[in-house]
Amino acid sequence: MIRGAIFDVDGTLLDSMSIWGTVGEDYLRSLGCIPHENLTETFKCFSLYEAACYYRSEYGITLSVEEILTGINQMIEQYYFTETQAKPGVEAFLRTLQEHGVKMCIATSIDTYLIDASLERCGIRSYFSEIFTSNAVGHGKSEPHIYRAAQASLGTPIEETYVFEDAFYAAKAAAAVGFPIIGVYDPSETQQAELKSLSEVYLQDFRDTASISALL
Repeated sequence: MIRGAIFDVDGTLLDSMSIWGTVGEDYLRSLGCIPHENLTETFKCFSLYEAACYYRSEYGITLSVEEILTGINQMIEQYYFTETQAKPGVEAFLRTLQEHGVKMCIATSIDTYLIDASLERCGIRSYFSEIFTSNAVGHGKSEPHIYRAAQASLGTPIEETYVFEDAFYAAKAAAAVGFPIIGVYDPSETQQAELKSLSEVYLQDFRDTASISALL
């Protein structure tokens, strides 16, 4: 039975992964740096803070981590404030969980103010009690700390607190400490088979309510 739900945002609730395919390279080029090959794949498991540290260590950027984070956030603010869209069926899906008494919160690598603005604009912010970010927790999503913090806030047993994730590496970290996983399809994830294998339920689409009904 599902009593608590921890949701990722990018690629899970929001159809927003496209911005992350280019923002790292675009930021480096804005500073006159030539990006390494496969930069997007390198950053896949990074929080924004970890990416900022990587810029300093790998590219010799002398800006402070805080200045780098400000620069990156300025590049993505407009996208989150005006362009991101919820995936089809998300609002109705969340409403169904709420009607069944499921407690919900967010676990994301993105700064709170960006997620707040985007979820508010999409009309789904009110479903979530809190937003937990990798920066605030101090660990990226390749580790389970953010999920533990989110579960503690919900106050639900770990075996009844489901993690909704589109990224295999993040789902793997949560599953390793006992969280049941609901995998969410997003075309940006190259390890779909692994995510599906790890998941108790795999959602191709949030309109597929039959897949979740057995847990309610």
